Amino acid sequence: MPGAAIFAAFFVMFCGTPLAWSSWWLTPIYLLPLGYIVWLVRTRTVADAEGLVTRTVFSSRRLPWSELKGLTITSRAEVRAVLTDGSEVRLPTVRTRHLPVLAYVSDGHLSDPLAEPDDEADHQAQSQE
Repeated sequence: MPGAAIFAAFFVMFCGTPLAWSSWWLTPIYLLPLGYIVWLVRTRTVADAEGLVTRTVFSSRRLPWSELKGLTITSRAEVRAVLTDGSEVRLPTVRTRHLPVLAYVSDGHLSDPLAEPDDEADHQAQSQE
């Protein structure tokens, strides 16, 4: 959770206080930064040994590793999980820099796209040619 973003939301609330207190009908101005804080705290993707859990403000979905075929990256650099049935699920807050960590946590279900190939595997491939 980005602490600086939460601090910024509280700062906006603090700066908006004179405006919000100037008239009773302007007090809902506090709802914008509060909604932003709720979105920051709630929206995330959690990876553990069993699979992925995607959370948005109003929903949550568990994706076991066995249901994942792989990951895809969109043109906007968003990471999506591709399920065995061909559907895609957006992974909130996951970026391409997180892929090695997801590969490590998946315990072999996902491959690390940034991993260096093993020297032995290269040597064996060259000797077979």
